Amino acid sequence: MGRGMNDRGTETPRIVATIARRLDEAVDAGRTPAIDRSASGPANGSANTSEEMPLPTDPKTIFLGGLFILAVLAALYAAAEIVLPIVLAIILKLLLQPFVRVFDRLGVPRGVGAALAIAVLVTGIAGLVGAIAGPGASWAGKLPSAIPEVQQRLAFLQGPLATAQWVLQQLQGIISGSGGSMPMPPAPAARLNLLGALFSGTAAFATRLFTTLLVLFYLLVSGETFLRRIVEILPTFGNKRQAVETSLHIERDVSVYLITVTLINVTVGFCTLGVMWACGVANPLLWGVIALVLNYVPIVGPMIATVVFLMASVLSLGVTWWALLPVGLYFCVHVIEGEFVTPLLVARRFTVNPVAVILALIFWYWMWGVPGVILAVPMLAIIKIVCDDLRPFRAFGHLLEG
Repeated sequence: MGRGMNDRGTETPRIVATIARRLDEAVDAGRTPAIDRSASGPANGSANTSEEMPLPTDPKTIFLGGLFILAVLAALYAAAEIVLPIVLAIILKLLLQPFVRVFDRLGVPRGVGAALAIAVLVTGIAGLVGAIAGPGASWAGKLPSAIPEVQQRLAFLQGPLATAQWVLQQLQGIISGSGGSMPMPPAPAARLNLLGALFSGTAAFATRLFTTLLVLFYLLVSGETFLRRIVEILPTFGNKRQAVETSLHIERDVSVYLITVTLINVTVGFCTLGVMWACGVANPLLWGVIALVLNYVPIVGPMIATVVFLMASVLSLGVTWWALLPVGLYFCVHVIEGEFVTPLLVARRFTVNPVAVILALIFWYWMWGVPGVILAVPMLAIIKIVCDDLRPFRAFGHLLEG
């Protein structure tokens, strides 16, 4: 018996290496190493559909599953300082993994390839930040005096806004049951100090950045070790093959999604830069970077960008019809990207329900703030892809389907 266990232990790494090599060759040849789902067609009836998307029937399973999810969410909320850099590192690992594989096939050591990929990422981000730091600080310094200027230039809207405010006060009085038009208390004056808000957490930001880069480096260098250990402890060859196939399929789909979305957002940023430059808005590079970053947040991000670009156009061009041109052109770019380009490139692999996107944005903003909003859609996409590939969770993945 001991000899059999030893033989099995020595054969396992060879089996895993053979499976991984064959699957890599299949990926290179353009074949999809996914699990065979040919039996799930509509002609097979509801029995096969229920087999493809099983639902839990035991109340204890549902109850314990709900408690487990609540416990995980509570842990994520309480340990946000630790979990957030790790989650960001995992997403960046999926984004950079194809480049590390290219370096590996060229004969570059894995550690050197991971360091090069991280260096390119950090250099690109640092270059963008350095390019927009000056204009951003300049606009941040202008805002305290620019907001009253915008209000003065938009004084012709004071009458309609006063009427709308009076209507809201009347509705508030009716709802509260006071029956009178109680004046709304003035909002307390707050000093606008954007630079202080941005740089007050410099030490915490540096700590998170260092943690993220450290975890990212070791994930790129030795991230496949966990898969090999999992495959080694699985009992049968079929389980080993399914684990490797599912892992490669998930990694490939998530990597392709992240790279595609990043390229689309970079294109939107360049188009916005060109629009702002052609219309004469000051600091077009700043607005291009803002469009690039906010485009990672569907629906809400472009809405915020529209308001920001309207203020920038008014401050640069004055209160004229010409100031609406940059905003209108950016809206056209967003419509083309959101309605044609993204569905054409991304919907071939999966689509996500817009309601699920909105709920994810709201939930992760409550959990982790602005970083949660930026990571909400990539995490939702990863959850969708994982659920589609793992049979026990396909029903939940189907609920997220667009």
